[in-house]
Amino acid sequence: MPRRERNKFVKRGQFIEILIEDYAFGGKGIGRIRNEHGEFVVFIPNTLPGQLVKAQVKKSSKKYAECKLLDIIKTSDDEVDVPYQGIPGAPYIKLPLEKQLQYKKKSTLELFKRIGKVNNIEDKFDEFVSSPNTFHYRNKMEYGFSAIGYDRVLKTDVDEFTLGFKRRGLWWCGENLDKDSGLFDIQLENNLNKIRSYCEQTGLAPWHGPKKEGFFRYFVVRKSYKTNKLLFNLVTTSKELSKFNLNKFASFLVDLFGERVAGLLHTINDEIGDRTIATTGSIGLIYGEDKIVEELLGLNFEISMKSFFQTNPKCAEKLYNKVIDYALETKEAIDNSVVLDLFCGTGTIGQILASKATNAKIVGVDIVASAIENAKENAKRNNINGLQFYTSDVGKFILEHPEYKDTIGTIILDPARAGIAPKTLKKIINLNADRLVYVSCNPATQARDTEQLMHAGYNIKKLSLVDQFPHTAHIETVVLFEK
Repeated sequence: MPRRERNKFVKRGQFIEILIEDYAFGGKGIGRIRNEHGEFVVFIPNTLPGQLVKAQVKKSSKKYAECKLLDIIKTSDDEVDVPYQGIPGAPYIKLPLEKQLQYKKKSTLELFKRIGKVNNIEDKFDEFVSSPNTFHYRNKMEYGFSAIGYDRVLKTDVDEFTLGFKRRGLWWCGENLDKDSGLFDIQLENNLNKIRSYCEQTGLAPWHGPKKEGFFRYFVVRKSYKTNKLLFNLVTTSKELSKFNLNKFASFLVDLFGERVAGLLHTINDEIGDRTIATTGSIGLIYGEDKIVEELLGLNFEISMKSFFQTNPKCAEKLYNKVIDYALETKEAIDNSVVLDLFCGTGTIGQILASKATNAKIVGVDIVASAIENAKENAKRNNINGLQFYTSDVGKFILEHPEYKDTIGTIILDPARAGIAPKTLKKIINLNADRLVYVSCNPATQARDTEQLMHAGYNIKKLSLVDQFPHTAHIETVVLFEK
């Protein structure tokens, strides 16, 4: 067997300093190493053209390497100063928004050309929908406790009680959030250091990642933009719980935030896995309510700590409006026909559509039973009729309900990041709907599915991009396919 050729540029685990020269989809900066052997491409997520960065090689092949970002040594000339504390979750917060949108549009359309084989995608482009709030737009944040912090001056990890976010590239190391990050609630984040001090003064230990031990694990906060209320969840281990007074902690939060406190939940998580809610743990209400209410396009939705709900509700309204516009573009095709809302989650799109297209029969399908229960409750609360919800795998549902074949005018698709499984997509195609409105939080898998849809006779009529998460690499797409 011939010996594997050694990479002449980098090897796995190597630390490199490199200038970022270009931008690829998903927030991957492109650097290039040039030497006597030629030119070699390096991809580093969450970086920008013009930055000089320190990174570690995670994967190396003959043609390219993928790296993990460790530090930004020099910023790009495009970046500007902002009054927020930088966090790994907002790598582009210093980049002006128009530049962010430019990078996102170019790289996303390129995906549809390269993966979806759509050559004239620019002609199909409808609009770029910006977030109404470009800062402080999130309605949920998870802050982690850690027994290992980071000294920025000495550039090394140190033993200290931290509450904030993981240091970029170092899973065992936390960094304190001492002030507003620009993404979440200003009052909450400017008081997070007081919450950290309260917990530290109990003498109970924060979670130590390498040792898999400690008491404090996470502090999770949900916010309602409708009521301005905050719902808290403190996640700890059960060991030494008798030494921590949960009711006293609830009173402390009320002293800090007053009537804004909707409730405090306490979750026990003794698993070593890095998750806020353990599969074997318990969750209990300590104070107030266990839910908050949010409003989308005039409809009210109850949200528990575990519910899935759009993270940027104001932008979600714009996203859903675009989906409804595409679905209702030919309104006579909707009237007196079946609309299938697949991967429907808590049924938000179906409910909004039902409130606007009263003559349509709308059927929502999702595999998550709790999401379908929420969908039914929300539809009842909003007095919306003409909706049916089923708990089922989408592919299985289509097999079990052959009566829908050739009766469907429109199918709405809103799958998870992995996109639609090829077998399921084939079953969806066989339903022979006139149009598909495909919403995606991962345009790479949507572009992949586009090629299969085009082979089946569907063409892209319109495509819009929705910037749900400013200052990150994420982008949502809404595509209207017609036969």
